[in-house]
Amino acid sequence: MGPVKNGTGADVPLLGEKSSPTRENRRVIWRTVFNVSTSIIGAGIMSVPATMKVLGVIPAFLLIVLVAILVDISVDFMLRFTYAGQSTTYAGLMKENFGKTGSFAVQICVMITTLGCLIMYLIIIGDVLSGQGEHLGILQEWFGIHRWNSRNLSILFIVLFVILPLVLYRRVESLWFSSAIAVILAIVFVGICSVMAMLAIIKGETVRPRMLPELKNTTSFFNLFTVIPVIVTAFTFHFNVHPIGIELGKPTTMTTAVKISLAFCAAIYFSIGIFGYVLFGDSIMPDILVNFDKSFSTSAISPILNDVVRLSYALHLMLVFPLLNFSLRANIDELIFPKQPYLATNNKRFVCLTLILLALSYIAAIVIPSIWYIFQFLGSTSNVCLAFIFPGAIALRDVHGLSTRKDKIIAVVMIFLAVVTSLITIATNIYSMTRNSS
Repeated sequence: MGPVKNGTGADVPLLGEKSSPTRENRRVIWRTVFNVSTSIIGAGIMSVPATMKVLGVIPAFLLIVLVAILVDISVDFMLRFTYAGQSTTYAGLMKENFGKTGSFAVQICVMITTLGCLIMYLIIIGDVLSGQGEHLGILQEWFGIHRWNSRNLSILFIVLFVILPLVLYRRVESLWFSSAIAVILAIVFVGICSVMAMLAIIKGETVRPRMLPELKNTTSFFNLFTVIPVIVTAFTFHFNVHPIGIELGKPTTMTTAVKISLAFCAAIYFSIGIFGYVLFGDSIMPDILVNFDKSFSTSAISPILNDVVRLSYALHLMLVFPLLNFSLRANIDELIFPKQPYLATNNKRFVCLTLILLALSYIAAIVIPSIWYIFQFLGSTSNVCLAFIFPGAIALRDVHGLSTRKDKIIAVVMIFLAVVTSLITIATNIYSMTRNSS
């Protein structure tokens, strides 16, 4: 089934028009893997090491595997029901199953999730370049602390001269290539961290990581649930399933690419988690890049490696930004202007919407102090809905009669786990904030 235009631009493909929807060769699959992997590996990798400190190595590994498996199942639900119907967007899929209410719910969640991720990217980029609080950024370490390399101006410079030209592209047929570069940069980031960790182990400069969590009281037990949203956020890419998958024409190609991407991303997450934890131990920050603001050893090459680590991932996030911005902009346009022609064909609407979204992202990145708060909020609300609750509800609704008894059982379990863990996380965070304020 080829893509059906809905007049909003939300289904504009991420792969080129020259790629036949029926071709399931390695080249197409790997292009899809790059786009899917880039959609997954965003800011989530930064906070995975902090989950190791809270959960311990073994529970963190099991949580990563479990979330990856559940995400694979939820995406399979989405693809099967999408190709059985006429929808070409996530909102359209929910509209087929739950009417306008379902479509509106998805659009709101997609906007919250993607905008939250874009804000996180700018926060991390700002921290890398100019630091925050007592932690210095690369520009401050190189040139000293000045007004021109302050955090606000550094982020503004990146937004205006790096990100803005990228998000002004009307179509993203060649985004697989920039996604491949982004994936390579993520691998470089993990590779350097692993080398650093191994050198630190050889020198005896590390502390043995905890295999299991330390449970001192009931509060510490419930605090374990606060890291679940971090992992959920790290694997949520459902808002890009339709833009990437519909162009391929058959769900089998997308399904294969998703499985490869999830396995690859799970390996990346666990690797950076264990190596980051080995490097910094209990001093690991919610954003691991903050730990690289100073050399952790006396080696002459360490400062260089520190800067390479931070710069490589900042560049990675700059390349990921247009991919998520595309989904955000398309969903907002689909919600506000449902009967208008493609967004890319209207210069005024396209430019205004793009500039407004960039301005909102910049302002929020300046105001919000830590990505940890965004991770916990997104992971326990909109991300849980997009990744588990909505796909599970689609399988239970079963308007096309595709769900087996096994599918419905899995859907019920998926929704139950998502709701229970989210409620516990939200309650624990509220209790912690109340106790801290008092």
